[in-house]
Amino acid sequence: MKERLVVIGNGMAGVRTVEEIIARDPDRYQVTIIGKEEYPNYNRIMLSNVLQKQVTVAEIITNPLDWYAENQIELINHDPAQALDTTTKTVTTLSGKTISYDKLILAMGSNPFMLPIPGGDLPGVVAFRTIDDTTAMLEAAEKFTKAVVIGGGLLGLEAAKGLQEQGMEVTVVHLAEWLMETQLDETAGKLLQAELEEQGLHFLMAHGTTEILGEDRVTGLKFQDGSTLDTDLVVMSIGIRPAVALVRDTGIAINRGILVNDYLETNVPDVYGVGECVEHRGTCYGLVAPLFEQGKVLADRLTHQADIKPYQGSTTFTSLKVSGADLYSAGNVTNTEGLDTIEAFDSANRKYKKIFLEEDKIVGIVLYGDTDEGSRYYNMMKKGTPIDDLQAISVLTAPGCDGAAGGDVLEWEDDEIVCGCNGVSKGEILRAIREKGLSSVAEVGKVTKAGTSCGKCKGEIQTLLEAELGDAVTAATGICGCTDLNRDQVMTQIYAKHLTSTKAVFEALDWRNPEGCPKCRPAVNFYLNVAWPAEHEDERTARVVNERMHANIQKDGKFSVIPRMRGGQTTPQQLMQIAKVAEKYHVPLLKVTGSQRIGLYGVNKEDLPAIWEELDMLAAQAYGKVFRSVKTCVGKTFCRFGTQDTMGLGVKIEEAFEYIDTPHKFKVGVSGCPRSCVESAVKDFGIIGVDNGYQIYIGGNGGTELVEAQLLTTVATEEEVIDYCGAYLQYYRETGIYGERTAPWANRMGFDNVKTVLLDENKRKDLWEALRFAMAAKGRRDPWGEIVNSPDLREKMYTLDNREKVMTGGSH
Repeated sequence: MKERLVVIGNGMAGVRTVEEIIARDPDRYQVTIIGKEEYPNYNRIMLSNVLQKQVTVAEIITNPLDWYAENQIELINHDPAQALDTTTKTVTTLSGKTISYDKLILAMGSNPFMLPIPGGDLPGVVAFRTIDDTTAMLEAAEKFTKAVVIGGGLLGLEAAKGLQEQGMEVTVVHLAEWLMETQLDETAGKLLQAELEEQGLHFLMAHGTTEILGEDRVTGLKFQDGSTLDTDLVVMSIGIRPAVALVRDTGIAINRGILVNDYLETNVPDVYGVGECVEHRGTCYGLVAPLFEQGKVLADRLTHQADIKPYQGSTTFTSLKVSGADLYSAGNVTNTEGLDTIEAFDSANRKYKKIFLEEDKIVGIVLYGDTDEGSRYYNMMKKGTPIDDLQAISVLTAPGCDGAAGGDVLEWEDDEIVCGCNGVSKGEILRAIREKGLSSVAEVGKVTKAGTSCGKCKGEIQTLLEAELGDAVTAATGICGCTDLNRDQVMTQIYAKHLTSTKAVFEALDWRNPEGCPKCRPAVNFYLNVAWPAEHEDERTARVVNERMHANIQKDGKFSVIPRMRGGQTTPQQLMQIAKVAEKYHVPLLKVTGSQRIGLYGVNKEDLPAIWEELDMLAAQAYGKVFRSVKTCVGKTFCRFGTQDTMGLGVKIEEAFEYIDTPHKFKVGVSGCPRSCVESAVKDFGIIGVDNGYQIYIGGNGGTELVEAQLLTTVATEEEVIDYCGAYLQYYRETGIYGERTAPWANRMGFDNVKTVLLDENKRKDLWEALRFAMAAKGRRDPWGEIVNSPDLREKMYTLDNREKVMTGGSH
């Protein structure tokens, strides 16, 4: 007979604990969950996204009704627990149902604190805590124009921004002198206020509310100084209180919250507590990460795991889900008297970092404007990593060969936390990827919960996926779930609205995730590089990890270094240099690649900068979505069947187009005769030498889906080959979906259409002008040594009318 486990509370803490129990011992308990709201379990953190209409209510449901049925869980919904008797071990609900238990988990969460002032019960006064609250706010935004949010904390600001985005004029009233005073110092708080004021929010700081005005509905507020403010809606967001009313007079010990020990046990046998309703070592937590940490310990306790690690409290962090206001706070940032600090402030760009130290260890973190290092500092703080051997500047600078954000996660220890909200470590994510065969961020989230709350860690999860699986992760045919727009719609808006940064795109086009995701950030960055080569500064942090690291990540976390050997040719000097480097750095494998280069495999990350410097060779970019390589045979110079100088032509093509960004990797093959020893017929751009010149083939792809290239035309000279290659390359750049190889691209565009465009001399000329302009904007010369960057050409190339014609293959 199974023991009966009753959970009072259908929120994030209680249900997560049940999930953990099921994962450990699915057959141990007969589970009943009693919930106050009418909905199944949902992600409360995402309510601000619902308010901002970035996601729907359905999208934040984490455990649909089917989940309860599949796990044989009885859900008593929309019928809160009304009475608890620990003597008879029964719970009675509001409707009169009585449920007996063997084990009881108290997970009632918390209640929003509402100011006990006159008018507080008027219609139009709401909290921001539930789906129903959020629905009421959205309904008010459709009928009324003015809103006030009382409370300038995290949730209050997210509520204010959400209401503003629904068209309301919003004022935030805050009692303190700066925003989020418990998470930010004065400098960061005032930077945040300035940013939000520029976005259109209004603020009344150091204002205490004494009365809510109105008769049938709220009409305004009155403050301590006697002033008033008109409003149609009041949202109170001034804190929460543990929900403990149910357990009063039951013998269960309470203070601010229900008192629990390190195993989440109350003072009453068989009664446990988890989440916002409990108090542990004098602390009540209001953030989700500690709740999930508690849930894991309690699940261990209730399933009698052999090695239970007691819960010893949590180190919390905070981040804000408001576009354009990037902040991160963790640890002690308020009681800082006597603490040392390391601080960096770029006032021009509103970037601020402040690290609080005690005995050379990080105890507090405040970041504004640039939060990429938040995870690194947080893990240093949690592990108590001393910084006595580090200079201040090195603490504030990201490690790595190029300082690129996001690459750090590959160097973290397996026990370091990647998803702070859900307490998921790097090691747990990697094990899930390997053992469950996961290949996307969404799949990782489904199995581990990582990335399913605030979503800030999705970049790190993507990096780990790429490290394990390489190109299998990054292949894509569209944008992503952050937007309903397709590639062409995004490009049209980029031109029409003159958007020149990923941030501008995400804001102007109402991206659901205001920071984008690992799938759309590199795609939009590429589209901007194509659209505005002279204005858009390539965003390194938006690129996939291999491009950021200038090397391919291998399955063991090490790297492969591939120097460029144009046309497959090398010299004795290059070979000796490669040998010296390989010997010096103990490179375990040297291999001739399929693209006729020599690769160094098994390189340590920290050795990458020195290796590239000592090789003194260009990177072949064997890892990027770029013009990759030109594979050649020896041609007529050495082969008795050769008809053309294939090596010479291959070198010219590679020199002309190397490092040009493309939607996916772009490979070229140059064969000296129809025997095609370099497999020109399965290249993106294939060339076969014949007696009277060169046959040009396009749209061939090797790999898992072999596609044979199709004959485009036959030309007589090398110059014509380069002419067609450049036009083809640019047409692919301008019309390809990021992550789309040339074979599916040509199929989507229609081979006959592609052929018509490329065989038209005027269209080739226009495409070449666009390519030359893009090359010049990045400091590149075209194959004939010319740099074109005149205002007249720029005006010609980047009018919407002309660009749309190029994109669709229309006439000019």
